[in-house]
Amino acid sequence: MVQREGLALHHRHEEKQMTTAVPQRQFRQQRCARSGLFDQRRRWGIPALCAALLIAVTLSIAYGANPIPVDDVWTATVRPGTSEASSIVWSLRMPRTFVGIAAGTAFGVAGALIQALTRNPLADPGILGVNAGSAFAITVGVGVFGITSIGGLVWFSFLGAIVSTVLVYTIGSAGRGSASPVTLVLAGVALAAVFTALSTFMVLIDRDTFRAVRSWGLGSIARTTVAETLVVVPFLALGLLLVMAIANSLNAVALGDDQAVSLGAHVQRTRVVGLVAVTLLAGGATALTGGIAFVGLAVPHMVRWFTGPDQRWILFYTAIASPSLVLAADVLGRVIARPGEIEAGVLTALIGAPVLITLVRSTKAAGL
Repeated sequence: MVQREGLALHHRHEEKQMTTAVPQRQFRQQRCARSGLFDQRRRWGIPALCAALLIAVTLSIAYGANPIPVDDVWTATVRPGTSEASSIVWSLRMPRTFVGIAAGTAFGVAGALIQALTRNPLADPGILGVNAGSAFAITVGVGVFGITSIGGLVWFSFLGAIVSTVLVYTIGSAGRGSASPVTLVLAGVALAAVFTALSTFMVLIDRDTFRAVRSWGLGSIARTTVAETLVVVPFLALGLLLVMAIANSLNAVALGDDQAVSLGAHVQRTRVVGLVAVTLLAGGATALTGGIAFVGLAVPHMVRWFTGPDQRWILFYTAIASPSLVLAADVLGRVIARPGEIEAGVLTALIGAPVLITLVRSTKAAGL
């Protein structure tokens, strides 16, 4: 009921803003046509994105320094044996594909959730400094405490994500007025630069100790094993369950605190649960990959073309589309640099940077 009232109020606000520009009857006709268009896009969007994910998974398993024909991939998958193709598929390609799906889903949903909670179209775990905070905490864990296992580093990653999230919100809301999208982005970018500088300084003063951390920080899905991934998966699953629990309240929160309260939504509880979910998702994924930038920023904006403003559909579509982008970037990095490879985090940054520039220059983003 709260969800329907929230969406209805959202439409009434749109109607109020538009009545000065177009006649009310014409605007209602446009709104109905747009709602029908979104319904049609959602109907076709799910199978299209599932097909894209299936293609990305197939390419991730088939392509690399030693390409394997798709027929051999299928045979090795359904009938594992002692052949070279079977060994490559199950010991190398399947694990990195599994990591790409887990990390891509976590980063994408975390980005969509942050954008919904802060009503900030520029929000993303990377831009707001969450990934950099996790990476710095992991660097401290490796250099100061000598921890190298994923099971130990994941706790440092969570701690870094929590500290950076609280600091960004505190700095962004300091001074007159409440935190705005611009102040949050500025605080996040500045804090990310500080954390990155500190991590780089620690790595440079002791190259041998941080040799693995240097390459890990580029955002790769190739170095994490299935066993290490399974340590983190329960935290990612808990984060996704928390997102599902608050999904119905996000449309009301998007209208503003006062209107959300008038609709019966628990704003503070939604924000606290949301921040815990972001910490679990972004912190866990950073522990696995070292941070893959712009997935949480770009994908939610891409899927809005299918879903419209409904946050429940945005989260669902983002969960399907994000791993496709990560796997596609990973495959592209293996193809263009063969026999070597370029980390997926480098290529997603190249894809995401134009999206960020477009958002910053758009009238809608500038007006928030």
